[in-house]
Amino acid sequence: MSAASSMDRITQWVSTQEIPADLTIRIGDSIFPLHKAVMVPRCAYIRRAVAAATKDKQDPSAASVELDLSAIPGGADAFEKATRYCYGANFEINARNAAALRCAAAFLDMADLPRRVDEFVAQAALPSAVAVLRSCEGALHPAAEELGVARRAADAVALRICNEALFPTRSSSPPGWWAAELAALSPASFQKVATALRCRRAAPEVLAAAASAYAELALADPRADGADRRKLLESVVEVLPSGADAPIPAALLCRVLHAAVNSEASAKTCRDLELRVAAVLEQATAGDLFSVALDGAGERVRNADTVRRVVAAFVERQQAADSHQGERRSRRSSMSEAVGSSGKSAMEKVARMVDEVAAEMATEESLGISRLVGVAGAVPREARACHDGVYRAVDIYLKTHPALDEIEREKVCSVMDPLKLSYQARLHASQNKRLPLQAVLSALYYDQLKLRSAISEDADDYDTRSAAEQARAQAMADASLARENEALRSELARMQAYVSGMQQQHSKGSASSSTSRAASPAEKKKKASFAFLGSVSRTLSKLNPFKGSGWAIIKDTASVADGGRHSSNAVQQHVVKPKRRRFSIS
Repeated sequence: MSAASSMDRITQWVSTQEIPADLTIRIGDSIFPLHKAVMVPRCAYIRRAVAAATKDKQDPSAASVELDLSAIPGGADAFEKATRYCYGANFEINARNAAALRCAAAFLDMADLPRRVDEFVAQAALPSAVAVLRSCEGALHPAAEELGVARRAADAVALRICNEALFPTRSSSPPGWWAAELAALSPASFQKVATALRCRRAAPEVLAAAASAYAELALADPRADGADRRKLLESVVEVLPSGADAPIPAALLCRVLHAAVNSEASAKTCRDLELRVAAVLEQATAGDLFSVALDGAGERVRNADTVRRVVAAFVERQQAADSHQGERRSRRSSMSEAVGSSGKSAMEKVARMVDEVAAEMATEESLGISRLVGVAGAVPREARACHDGVYRAVDIYLKTHPALDEIEREKVCSVMDPLKLSYQARLHASQNKRLPLQAVLSALYYDQLKLRSAISEDADDYDTRSAAEQARAQAMADASLARENEALRSELARMQAYVSGMQQQHSKGSASSSTSRAASPAEKKKKASFAFLGSVSRTLSKLNPFKGSGWAIIKDTASVADGGRHSSNAVQQHVVKPKRRRFSIS
């Protein structure tokens, strides 16, 4: 509002009261004719100033006073709103004038108006709260900082963000729409919002979303160029929350680092970003890390040293973590093993990523040997289970730089271990004329060692299998022979018991000669017994372990059938000398 319009309105108020003005306020080029009776009771600052100006006059109430309030925050526009409030006129408190009105009311030492402005800020929606915070910047900044207006506005913004994250109010808007509202803030104002979010214990995801959105919009700001861009990036990095409070995505951090390096930001800013990227490097992709090495246009490799420092910082963090876990392994062995395996997998993933980045960088003709070796060698050799990836980078570099001599090629190959190449890679390396002779010989020698080892292992395996098969066959034969012997013992025991019973019955039958005719049933029974004995004999002949081994025993039982003789004529026929058996029959 112009000074003339403000003065006209005040003059109109005074004329309606039909009381001449006795208080003149000058603010720059603006003059406000007012009444002491209205302003003095409501503004303690004016009351003290009027008292000081009229203390030497006989009738202070009748004297006209002129005061210069050019130092009031918010200028004539804010004072005009405060004057309307004192005269009871209608006026609106909105996001554009709230901060200035609050500072002016505090300067005038008014009682009620500051409270009304604070209530408006506390109840303002997120866009309005952001506008109030933004209005605290610029010329109003010192007074807003001193009076705490910016802090209260930042707290109102943080409260609205937390409520929106828990209870979304815009179903039609995408999640996190509120983060774009923060893009209009200066880095100092955003830092106040981040501090307020931490004080309100906002979730790390909320703080990370706010920081990520602010960094994204800062990178895309078309107004930032040259020195302004460098200053903006330094300010943004300075206010970014720590990784523990807000895990910012690795891809975004790589983009910010790329922009900071190419805009020649301060060494402190670049080092801070390098450490931030190293902390989340296992979450990045090869493309993210390779983008850091490119120039501002994204065409040539110019920042290989930055990539090397990032990888070295990651390796240092992992080694420190492994050492710390090793100290606690005795107390928490299972947990340490889980964390150790996680750290090992992260190191292996980063090693593969570095190999891919080195292969991409190797296509740059102006890339020096030390740059490639520095990046590829930043990961320890033992972190790579297989060196096929680094061999690919070496081969691409040698192909891109064919003029290297033998010593330079050996220096390039120093980052790989030919003994850790796969069979296909060793086969390729043995036929690769670009490699130095020493690397080719190492690959061939390793193949010879593997071949000899494989042959020796095959022979040992064959001998082991033969001995095992022989032992298994012998055990099966012994078990079968034991079963046959046991069956033979059982049949012999049954035969002996039966023969003994038959002999006793035969003795009783011989004592009575008159029963020859009546004994025909007994004779029939004997014939049946002899038939049973023949069956047993046939069974024994099948189970006999000595069958076909040298001795055959033939028993003549005809004498028992003819005369009932007790002796059996056994005819032994010598066939072949018997073999010694493991089991005997008793």
